[in-house]
Amino acid sequence: MEMLKFLFISFLNNLPRLYKILHGNSSFHWLRYSCKTLTFGNRNASFTVNPSVIKSSDIVYSFGIGTDISFDLQLINLYGLKVFAFDPTPKSIEWLSKQKLPENFKAFPLGIANYSGEADFFLPKNENYVSASMTSRQSDSFVRVKVKTLADIAKELGHTTIDILKMDIEGAEYDVIDDILKSDIKIHQLLIEFHHRFHPEGSNITRSTIKKLKQSGFLLFYVSQNGEEFSFIKPDFNR
Repeated sequence: MEMLKFLFISFLNNLPRLYKILHGNSSFHWLRYSCKTLTFGNRNASFTVNPSVIKSSDIVYSFGIGTDISFDLQLINLYGLKVFAFDPTPKSIEWLSKQKLPENFKAFPLGIANYSGEADFFLPKNENYVSASMTSRQSDSFVRVKVKTLADIAKELGHTTIDILKMDIEGAEYDVIDDILKSDIKIHQLLIEFHHRFHPEGSNITRSTIKKLKQSGFLLFYVSQNGEEFSFIKPDFNR
């Protein structure tokens, strides 16, 4: 009975995406794990976590922060977590330099990739926008930035475990996830904004990536109404 209730709730939560699904712009995903959820951050920069497993000693990696760190600040203010944030985009770096940041928030002008070196970040056509992309050529303007793998970043910061890893990296997440799954870094909660709208395979690439995550022990517990933000957890995670 409880399973039927869980499946029914999962179906209802996915109803707002039916329009996108019917038009081939999204795909349906059953939730695989039932837990309490809380969503933090402003409307266009929000991610959802399982709060019941969060501890004050948790480490958060936040990739792709742009000019909105509301998600990160709420985790710090509510739980006292340490957040390590990463974004090499010029506008993000400039914006951060003008902010009064809490002690638990550490920012790095660095991108994540499936290799360590340099990458071209293509800037948006609209100068009022912030997010640049490694994979989507939004314009002919680009900046060359420093990127590293998650394993190299974690090694330099002295971490073998990441309790919450958030990624909003404008289409580069597919290659990065493949690299993460090959690493020895332990991750408890994985929060991803998928950009299948940038990819030639569309929602199929997201579907196949979710399958890889499931095979590696990550269970899906939340999908946003727009079908882009996904939250996963490893139930057998050992700190």
